[in-house]
Amino acid sequence: MKKKLLIFVIAVLGIAASVYFYAYKDHKDIAASEADFTLTVAGLQKEFTDNDSLATTKYQNKVVQVQGTITNVDASTKSVVIDDKIYAQFDTSLPTDLEVKKKVTLKGRFLAYDDLVEEFKMDQSSIIK
Repeated sequence: MKKKLLIFVIAVLGIAASVYFYAYKDHKDIAASEADFTLTVAGLQKEFTDNDSLATTKYQNKVVQVQGTITNVDASTKSVVIDDKIYAQFDTSLPTDLEVKKKVTLKGRFLAYDDLVEEFKMDQSSIIK
């Protein structure tokens, strides 16, 4: 009887440890990883115009590198807008050299396309030098 109880306790602890390590695994470091896709804002817009659901499946939660011109910088929300189409949220403070009308290459995790305001959302963004 004691052997069965011991085996049961060990099995429960093993399952609990497996669930814990699966749920709390390290997050992907977007800034250090390679981009899955490199494109322009116009190219991204065209893909979503052609087939919204296919493009969402292709880009969602992927690392995307986008080239464009900064149209808005908001230090309070740690975000920038590129070509009036891409809203990019930074985890850390914004680089000090960001200014409107400056061309940049931005890398981040693609979240979604908001078709109501026709804007792409990205987070964990960083500027590629």
